[in-house]
Amino acid sequence: MTQAEVTEELRATVRRELPEIQQIQSAELRDKVVEAWAMSLAQEGLSGISEIKGSGDPEKNILKEGTQVDHLRGVALLSMRMAEQLQELKPGLDVDRDVMIAGALIHDVGKAREFKDANQAKWKQAPHIAGWPPARHSVHGYYLCKSVGLPDEVAHIAIAHSREGVFVMKSLECTIVSHADHSYWEIMKAGGQLTDSYQPPQ
Repeated sequence: MTQAEVTEELRATVRRELPEIQQIQSAELRDKVVEAWAMSLAQEGLSGISEIKGSGDPEKNILKEGTQVDHLRGVALLSMRMAEQLQELKPGLDVDRDVMIAGALIHDVGKAREFKDANQAKWKQAPHIAGWPPARHSVHGYYLCKSVGLPDEVAHIAIAHSREGVFVMKSLECTIVSHADHSYWEIMKAGGQLTDSYQPPQ
């Protein structure tokens, strides 16, 4: 993919869809978060994050209403509130707020590829050829983060927030984002906001 395929319009869409980007103090870090998402979308021919299904996995934890935008914003807001409240109790808790917010907004950047219907259909039809999927969104997300020059601290959150995180020691910021991510889906499920939410016996 060439840089020319990432348009200013696409960058502007990412900024509009994820207003929490403005909470990142570093302008360079803000721009790289936008670039990673813009690259992810451009590679899959998407015009916005809102075109990605709002779900934890391609076929489960699916929001009844909303898209990945809702999830990303929810995780970022939960992460910020968790850190703020805990730091009030434990002022010595040294959270890098910029890294945490960037990581929360970028943690699912690989989902544009993993969740695309055409990709899922191809991989599902012949998993013996390249797997199903060849790499999960967390692995592809790490690649995208490093491709645009995001620091290891942020790329680490993209790859370690999910199942792949069991193989590494997670940073403080990754731990916060990971718990916010999992809490988001559990709360949505308990609140009846998922198509596969728990239903009490009739």
